[in-house]
Amino acid sequence: MALFHVNFFSEALSMCMSMDVILPEQTTAQIGMKGVASGKPYKTLYLLHGMSDDHTIWQRRTSIERYVSELGIAVVMPTVHLAWYTDMAQGNRYWTFISEELPRKCRSFFANMSDKREDNFAAGLSMGGYGAFKLGLCASESFGAVASLSGGLDVVDTCRKNSDNPIWQQIFGPADQVKGSENDLFAAAERLKASGKPLPKMYQWCGTEDFLYEQNVRMRDHLLSLGYDLTYEESAGDHAWNYWDEKIQTVLRWLPIER
Repeated sequence: MALFHVNFFSEALSMCMSMDVILPEQTTAQIGMKGVASGKPYKTLYLLHGMSDDHTIWQRRTSIERYVSELGIAVVMPTVHLAWYTDMAQGNRYWTFISEELPRKCRSFFANMSDKREDNFAAGLSMGGYGAFKLGLCASESFGAVASLSGGLDVVDTCRKNSDNPIWQQIFGPADQVKGSENDLFAAAERLKASGKPLPKMYQWCGTEDFLYEQNVRMRDHLLSLGYDLTYEESAGDHAWNYWDEKIQTVLRWLPIER
């Protein structure tokens, strides 16, 4: 695999941003690794970080480069700061950045990345799980499969419980205005289903001891009631990297990738 550290300017955010990108590389002599590059346009996984982290975290906490080495896919790991993958009520346009500008930038920098919906995926943990599901539900024309690990999927509930915290107000606006908005994934799932647009394949995991477990159960039940193609799993675990390291490997096996 080849690893790129990319610093670039975002027009949507009017600032310089960073991402790490893993690309397939055909290798035979690399110790302990077997690289695969098919010569076809790369299927691409956008791998999203949580609240306390940045674009480096998946490489620091997991062996993601090793896990994808024989899959022949690209992995894009961007920084999105503490913005919840959202066009903030009082701040910058991070949803526009992640859903529109970033994929376009990636394909301009790396021309072998496929632009087909069925070849583009998103996955993330915690805040990044919310971001991945948001890409699937609000940008389904661009992303064919999405996965959430321990996702913070009910921002209506989160904002209600933190209504006095200015951070949440800066991101989502007043707590009583979040329900039904573009940031409410429950409402987004209903709108997408009613629209007749293609629905994403979805994967969801959460540990039963996680403080976000009840949110995940509510989202599971909501998606299944609407008829989404959801693979849901749960097991013992809390909000920690030893579980996410294991479950990102499950996600990679689940993704619609030719082996």
